[in-house]
Amino acid sequence: MAEDTDRLDVPRATVVPRRRARISVVWIIPILAAVVALGIAVQRVLSEGPTITIVFKLAQGVEAGKTVIKYKDVNIGRVTAVRLSDDYAKVELTAKIDKSAAGLIVEDAKFWVVEPRITLSGVSGLGTLLSGNYIGFEVGKSTRKERKFTALEVAPVITSGQAGREFVLKAADLGSLGVGSPIYYRRLQAGQVIAYDLTSDGKAVDLKVFVNAPYDRYVTPGTRFWNASGLDVSVGAGGVEVRTESLVAMIAGGIAFDTPLFAARPEPAAANVTFTLYGDRATAMKQAESIATRYVLFFNESLRGLSAGAPVTLLGLPAGEVVGVGLDFDPKTLNVRGRVEIVSYPERLIARMDVATQAAERETFARSAQQRHAFLRNMVERQGLRAQLRSGSLITGQLYVAFDYFPDAPKVKVDWSGDVAVLPVVPSTITDIEAKLTGIVAKLDKLPYETIGADLTKMLAGVSVTLQDASKAVNRIDTDVTPELKTTLQAASLALGTVDGMLKNEVNTTLEELRRALATADGVLKSTDAALLGKDAPGQQELRDALQEVTRAARSLRGLTDFLERHPESLIWGKNGAKQ
Repeated sequence: MAEDTDRLDVPRATVVPRRRARISVVWIIPILAAVVALGIAVQRVLSEGPTITIVFKLAQGVEAGKTVIKYKDVNIGRVTAVRLSDDYAKVELTAKIDKSAAGLIVEDAKFWVVEPRITLSGVSGLGTLLSGNYIGFEVGKSTRKERKFTALEVAPVITSGQAGREFVLKAADLGSLGVGSPIYYRRLQAGQVIAYDLTSDGKAVDLKVFVNAPYDRYVTPGTRFWNASGLDVSVGAGGVEVRTESLVAMIAGGIAFDTPLFAARPEPAAANVTFTLYGDRATAMKQAESIATRYVLFFNESLRGLSAGAPVTLLGLPAGEVVGVGLDFDPKTLNVRGRVEIVSYPERLIARMDVATQAAERETFARSAQQRHAFLRNMVERQGLRAQLRSGSLITGQLYVAFDYFPDAPKVKVDWSGDVAVLPVVPSTITDIEAKLTGIVAKLDKLPYETIGADLTKMLAGVSVTLQDASKAVNRIDTDVTPELKTTLQAASLALGTVDGMLKNEVNTTLEELRRALATADGVLKSTDAALLGKDAPGQQELRDALQEVTRAARSLRGLTDFLERHPESLIWGKNGAKQ
């Protein structure tokens, strides 16, 4: 029992529950700040766009924190860092793109540096003079995202979204064309060259061009493009022809296009269709001939001035062209003569016929070559058709081949034995003219120019002596004759004055006598009226005598006046001198 009692007196352990830790008020503010910072960081991460890397060959004018990325003139990002690549060959730019433009950053997006650029074809990037260079951007068509890009070395001329279509032109060489060269339609600027490159075989150049809307709808499968760079100067049998599209095209180069009238006008051509770029407008707009026949002409005269492309005419109308000029050697006779190969286009002549004949002849020529041969044989053998070299321009000296009728030419036949028919020819008149000119020059060379010059010198010396004698005679006349002439004129003037005075005196005297006679007659009439009534009265007889005296006086005065008018010199030399 005692043992049990001792066990009851031992203290027992009491289980006390653990107290919870209390957070101090001091930690509330740091915790709230951390929560806010975390929220801001999350918000910033969620609001920012992607970070991309752009590799440039050169990054002229690009600065970290300043240079922006623009799309449609709207800032969509900013360059945050600029550094060299690991191999130091290029420049790597790190840029932050706005979240609103994150969907534009796809694998075929394009970047380039925009800077002010002045070329002959225009001025671009003027806005960068104040704001500095920026990075241009063009959206791609892909849906795959990308974060590293290689920038374009040259800024694209045409950006996406511009209305129009692209085409490819194939040319033998680039010429004076380049990126930005204008494209003209009827001398209106309709587009420009956006890129060029060699073809895969290196034998031609492919030019990528962009034709703006609405001009692109005028590009059809039958459209022709040609190089309109500089001055298009063509010298041929027709003379000198100069063409240019504009001053810009003349200096910087350009391309023009048009659709020939004979070409069909279907729907506009599809984008990226390949066209041939011709060297000039005449070649581009030339109509393709469905019927073409080759002939050969042999000339025993100089072919200087005749070249491939020279026209061939029939009765003055276009009928073909020269395709080859060379020599023909006959080993049997060892003769060398000129060989000219031409091609004839019968449809050109048929097009100038009347409508009914045109349809019939076109069908005939298209149906059988024998019909065409028979037609040509008739003109050559029966009508005297012959080929002749003629001068197309005295300035350029270019020749052309003319077919005309020569009825007096010897009868010949068309040679159909070879692969190409041989047509007869007649000598050119140019040779005769040159021969005549040569003969004239030869005769001029034979003239004794020294003898003629000596004779001319002698003749001029004689003329000089004659002129000196004439001058002396004139001086003598002026010295000797002139004073006598002056004296004579003065005497004649005095004589005329005397005659005038005498005439006045004579007239006055006669008039006075007439007045007295009339007064006497009037007195007699008044005093003896009765006496005058008788037939044999004395007063009437006296009146009759007085009137007769007056009549004789007037007649004498008239005779004197007439004589003085015919012989005024009688006042000086007398009446006898005047009769002599």
